[in-house]
Amino acid sequence: MDRRHLSSTFVLLLFISFFSEVNPASFKIVNKCRHTIWPGFLSGANTAHLTTTGFVLKPGKSRTVTIPKSWSGRLWGRTLCGVDSSRKFVCQSGDCGSGQIECSGNGSKPPATLAEFTLNGAGGLDFYDVSLVDGYNLPMLIVVKGGKGGNCSATGCLLDLNGACPSELRVARQNGGGGVGCRSACEAFGDPEYCCSGAFGTPNVCRPSRYSLFFKHACPRAYSYAYDDTTSTYTCAGADYVIMFCPPPYTSQKVFGARKDGALLPLVNKSMIYISSLHANGASLSGLLQLQSTVPAASFTMAIFLFWQLILTL
Repeated sequence: MDRRHLSSTFVLLLFISFFSEVNPASFKIVNKCRHTIWPGFLSGANTAHLTTTGFVLKPGKSRTVTIPKSWSGRLWGRTLCGVDSSRKFVCQSGDCGSGQIECSGNGSKPPATLAEFTLNGAGGLDFYDVSLVDGYNLPMLIVVKGGKGGNCSATGCLLDLNGACPSELRVARQNGGGGVGCRSACEAFGDPEYCCSGAFGTPNVCRPSRYSLFFKHACPRAYSYAYDDTTSTYTCAGADYVIMFCPPPYTSQKVFGARKDGALLPLVNKSMIYISSLHANGASLSGLLQLQSTVPAASFTMAIFLFWQLILTL
């Protein structure tokens, strides 16, 4: 009798283990921007394409995409999109070059804020991050729903950096007006020192630059250069994910009671809030003004991340 009971328990555990391995995850993509975006997906090598690789998402709307459990890849937001004179679908920011809304295996043209995932990786953990290694175009937040193991923390780049972008990295709209992206130093200059390539291809040699520190001080949890792993990679197991573009209240000045103080970048241990309307013409790195909160960055940023984790799990 005991042997039969043990055998049944063993079979049940095998079934549960098998089911958990094949159970897909869900990505809820939320647009909190005041404008339409076109999210795009790119699957990693040896990973099947998703049922959608690009779609339109109007302000205030969301869409949930089912993701195979062992999927790896990235997603990003495209902006200022439309049909050109040759009837091809193109975007001024984050364009994937497919000529249509579906990206169909094409990645984003830098600069673009990227959400990167490897699901069911080493130790059964999901690995995820928000990366500015290819530059920046939109605020983005990843919040975990459910899950266990790892630290399951929220991560992202929560601020509007397009207006505050150093002038040498700034990408402007085609018809003038405001910035639509902030390039990485690697993309802007092609220097191996900034790209962590050639003689600079190891973490011991390739170090943060003054440009990557611009991103890092503004968005402490995001990847700022190729070897920024220790402060930018997060893990969880068996989770679903909410990926939010332009999450409030980060682009709202009212929440912070911020003030102009004329301080120069970079500053350590301070929160930096950039309002694009106040930096419409860009700035040089040495002369960039900031809006600075009086709250220490670590406690302030953690409180806001925890706020969204609580709201999205209710």
